[in-house]
Amino acid sequence: MRRRKLTQAEKLVIVDKGTEVPFTGEYDQFFERGMYVCRRCGAHLYKSERKFDAHCGWPSFDQEIRGAVKKALDPDGARTEITCSRCGAHLGHVFIGERLTKKNVRHCVNSLSMRFIPNSKRVSTKVRRDKHTEVIHDGVIVDADNAEEKY
Repeated sequence: MRRRKLTQAEKLVIVDKGTEVPFTGEYDQFFERGMYVCRRCGAHLYKSERKFDAHCGWPSFDQEIRGAVKKALDPDGARTEITCSRCGAHLGHVFIGERLTKKNVRHCVNSLSMRFIPNSKRVSTKVRRDKHTEVIHDGVIVDADNAEEKY
């Protein structure tokens, strides 16, 4: 798996599990159509159709792409952390029961943990190599076994 080199600010959030200052992230009030991917490894995390304005200061989604996000209780047990299933990058936290959407779930995600790819720039190519098919999506090699559910 290829990992992108991180800036110091990205490292503080993605590796050290920090949090952006609310209302400062580039995707907080951003509502274009496309895909949100992990900033470190490029894995697809959220479709823009699942993003909503929770007025909390961070991008919010009520559903992740199936299998893209892992959930685990924080060490203090107070919150549930969400991480990228592929590379383990810290994304933020998930909250249940706030009644902000019909799904009653809010993934509160740091903008620094994601990159946005507009629908117009999403391109997939399948490459056959030594009896294994790889899918290259937006320049990122994706495991062919999981490729179908990620698009």
